[in-house]
Amino acid sequence: MADKQPEPGRKAVFRIPGTAFLAIVFLMVCLIPVSFNGVPGLWALYLVPLGLILFVVRTRTVATAQGLAIRTVFGHRDLPWEALKGLAITKRSKVRAVLGDGSQITLPTVRPRHLPVISLASGGRVKDPSGLTDDIAPEDLAPGDSPGQD
Repeated sequence: MADKQPEPGRKAVFRIPGTAFLAIVFLMVCLIPVSFNGVPGLWALYLVPLGLILFVVRTRTVATAQGLAIRTVFGHRDLPWEALKGLAITKRSKVRAVLGDGSQITLPTVRPRHLPVISLASGGRVKDPSGLTDDIAPEDLAPGDSPGQD
């Protein structure tokens, strides 16, 4: 008989929507007449859409029971929940993780509307400021459920 593996817990992935690729493809189509009109070197304009594709594919924030995993184009950082003092919202509606020493790290692609989901993924370690999940314990939800669905 095989030993039961513990459940990995909930995981919430916040990334740039895949529809962003449509805008990048449109940009590439619009660059065709400019890039291949006979002027040497203008094909290098295609580095801009390729950089945008890399940005869309790589940039994300993942919230798990262990902590936050922040991935940008050029880096990756794991933040355990114990290292966080809390979350801060900027004037431009971006969410930042406030560390124990007071420094802040921007969470890419996370907005204030995502805070209830982060609260559920953290297992209650991060409180939901909206109050949407106050009456729901994280262990009460089935893996596919989310609060507010009837």
